[in-house]
Parts: sequence; structure tokens; C-alpha cells
Amino acid sequence: MLNKIKKEIRSLANPTRAKLSLRFFKTGPGQYGEGDKFLGLTMPETRSVVEKYWEDLSFADTEKLLHSPWHEERMVALLILVKKFEEGSKADKTRVYNIFLKNIRYINNWDLVDVTVPRVVGVYLLDKSRKILYQLAKSKNLWERRIAILATFAFIYNGQSADTIKIAKILLKDKHDLIHKAVGWMLREVGKRCSVKILEDFLRGNVAKMPRTMLRYSIEKMPLKRRKHWMTRK
Repeated sequence: MLNKIKKEIRSLANPTRAKLSLRFFKTGPGQYGEGDKFLGLTMPETRSVVEKYWEDLSFADTEKLLHSPWHEERMVALLILVKKFEEGSKADKTRVYNIFLKNIRYINNWDLVDVTVPRVVGVYLLDKSRKILYQLAKSKNLWERRIAILATFAFIYNGQSADTIKIAKILLKDKHDLIHKAVGWMLREVGKRCSVKILEDFLRGNVAKMPRTMLRYSIEKMPLKRRKHWMTRK
């Protein structure tokens, strides 16, 4: 089955699109996606493969696929795990969560994190300790820090903002633009789905310390007058 799914993925390869992806996902020397390899599949093509095989591909083979050097094969593996998590038993959910944590080094670009982590790590931790997220937020690894803040999207969807706010404070002085954007995005979602007051309380205490991109993302959905107010406080 694993060879069959790989063969189908390779049959959908598009060298022209793959070349564009190399630039889009910053794979050059010293860039955040350095060394990543692309086949050039679209997300609809990727999802079609997932829908076709997710029930039949074993956990063991899914994990092997996740270890692929090809970005799209890792995305297929992660989305298959999402399906197994969402459709599976309590034991399946725990198994998928543990596979995610064991294989974080393969969840190594922003799309791989954003599309899957809230739906697995975040949802799994809804009724559990979130201590692991605080450990990840303090990691030297860019993707572990992004996982920490993106996992809180599931909490926000459920009206919980406390962990997002706490992790945002940990990441305030982060140097990487991808963390600035991720934190700003989650803060914006707090304002949208939980409370504008919670967002503005955070801004009052931290606006002077926030990277400009983080601030801009966090206030993006506010009325123009409020956006101007906060930008002038920077």
C-alpha cells in the first residue's frame, strides 16, 4: 500500500510548480525551508490522495511516509493522520497525537504545521494539561515554537484564550518573522472568537514590545480608527 500511494503521488508531480514551491517555501541556503524537496502537487490533488487511502494505510506505513524527503508526501502523511484522529477511537487519537510529538522534526514548514497541528495537537489537549506547549514555545527550533502557538487555535475555537495569551507573551521577543505572523494571527483570532477586550488588554500591556508585524496581524480585523490607535502606540 505504501508503494502504491507513493506511485500515485509521483504520478501527479509537476516540475514547473515544484520549482515555484522551492522559492515560495524558502528552501535556499540559510532560509527557513533549506533543503526541502517538492514534487509540485496542488493541495486539492494532495487531499484527493488522502481521501483515497487514509482508511487503508496503516499507522506504521503512514509514519514511514511522514519520514519522506518530499514535502507533499509528508503533507499526505500528516493529513492521513488528521483523518485517523478525527474518525478514530480514543486509542487512535492518542496514538496519532503521540506520532505527531515523536515526529516533530518532520513537521518542518509552516503549511505542515498550520494545516494539521490545531486539528490534532490542539484538539487532543482540549481536556488535558498543556504543559508540552510551553516547553515547545521555549524551544530553539522554529517549528516547535510555531506548533506551540498554532495548537492554541483549537482552544480559541472553544472560547479559551488563556494559553494563547500566555504563549504569546513567551514569544514576544522571538526574532523570526514566521513567529511574529503566527502569534499575531492567533491574537487576532482571540479578538474575533473570544473577546476584543482580551485582545486589547494584551495590547495595552505589550504593544511597545511587540514586533511590528505581530501587532499589524493582531489588529488586522479592527476598525480603521482602532488600528490607527494601536499603530501609533508602537
